[in-house]
Amino acid sequence: MSLLTLAHGSAFYGATQALFDVSLDIEQGEVLALMGRNGMGKSTTVKSICRMLPLASGELRFNGRDIRTLASHKVARLGVGLVPEGRRCFRTLSVRENLQATARPGDWSQNSVTDLFPRLGERLGQSAASLSGGEQQMLAIARALMTNPQLLILDEATEGLAPLVRQEIWAVVARLKQRTGLAIIVVDKSLKELSNIADRAVVLERGTSVWAGAMNDLDEQIVGRYLGV
Repeated sequence: MSLLTLAHGSAFYGATQALFDVSLDIEQGEVLALMGRNGMGKSTTVKSICRMLPLASGELRFNGRDIRTLASHKVARLGVGLVPEGRRCFRTLSVRENLQATARPGDWSQNSVTDLFPRLGERLGQSAASLSGGEQQMLAIARALMTNPQLLILDEATEGLAPLVRQEIWAVVARLKQRTGLAIIVVDKSLKELSNIADRAVVLERGTSVWAGAMNDLDEQIVGRYLGV
């Protein structure tokens, strides 16, 4: 049984339909790349999974449980951790307070996330607003891990970061894959890095799943047609 299943999902922003037919699934311990050009429904799919945007139709299950009608905070408590696009740290709170705000019992603690991101350990007393963009992204990931999720969703986690910081984030994702049983959905445009980490990919085009398969099977024709790189 898949950890998460989204089947034939559709969703609207008001009267405007954003998702038409999106399907994906992920197993425990697997890394899934959710790909597509800008505006094709990737972040909307993430919002629908996390119940920040209601599904108009389709199936949404987590650990076999129907979660279509659950509130977003209840989905988070079930084990879905989100690193949202744009980081969205609690800017007026310190790094320590950001971590404490989402902490739930489990293997991930302040000590383990600062081991993953040593720079955060050096800045525990600083406000999130005083951090660099890269450090804020590290904090957003650490904060999501503090919920001790079964599924971690990274929505454009390397967007707008300096190359060295991007590589640090990718190294962390690889470490999470190798050393934990986390399932991870990664929304990103970095085909090279995704090829090194992701097991499978789902490609979206205009709010519809148009390709799904092993990352190694994502050939030049699919890339050229749907990803524009």
